[in-house]
Amino acid sequence: MGLFATPLAYLLTWIYDFIGNYGITLIILTLAVKLCLYPLYAKQIKSTTKMSSIQPKLQEIQQKYAKDKALMNEKVAELYKQEGVSMTSGCMPMIVQTFIIMGLFTLLRNPMAYLPGSNSNEMLFAIHESFLWMKDLAQPDKWILPIAAGVATYISFTMSQRNGMNAGGASMQQMNVMNKMMKYIFPITILVMARTYPAGLAIYWFFSQVIQIFYNIRFNQLRKKMKEESMPKGKKRSKVKA
Repeated sequence: MGLFATPLAYLLTWIYDFIGNYGITLIILTLAVKLCLYPLYAKQIKSTTKMSSIQPKLQEIQQKYAKDKALMNEKVAELYKQEGVSMTSGCMPMIVQTFIIMGLFTLLRNPMAYLPGSNSNEMLFAIHESFLWMKDLAQPDKWILPIAAGVATYISFTMSQRNGMNAGGASMQQMNVMNKMMKYIFPITILVMARTYPAGLAIYWFFSQVIQIFYNIRFNQLRKKMKEESMPKGKKRSKVKA
């Protein structure tokens, strides 16, 4: 992950040189990374929503050509081409996001390993600065920040899960049991991890999830708009009258 952590370290140093406060620097860095990832999030949402809209046609093809797999795959490819849907358009943004987030996670877990040499002495003191109630951002905060990170993760994950189920149709409903378990396991895992990792990393995760909550609200509006645009005109009118 050093390939991604190193350029993020330069960005972290540049922001700190301008701001002069490590805690605020982490918040601005989180915001900058999330803003850069927004187009990828949006592209992924558009792709999954399009996939959702063609599910009935896809199921019809699968049932009609169930005995001829080669022809079924050909018809599915034709449907994707006709509807402008690409399988990679939904996966690639997620892959890029994962690598960037893991790079940032790696950097904030051990900043001194990736910071530029000319700035390492200054940043050595910076990562130990106090922020709000935390006396040393290189040390874990045992309760307040971990709990805040866990709650923010729960809200964000629940919203993403709900939207994903709405967008994914029947195939996503089959994962209901696992999703319901993860809705509680994931936030608890974040809470436990945040109590052992540097407080600076927990700050990043907390604000990242807060921003993601607002993204989820925006993406929910985007999904709704796309669904309305894909509806036949007659249904649109009846929905407006209702």
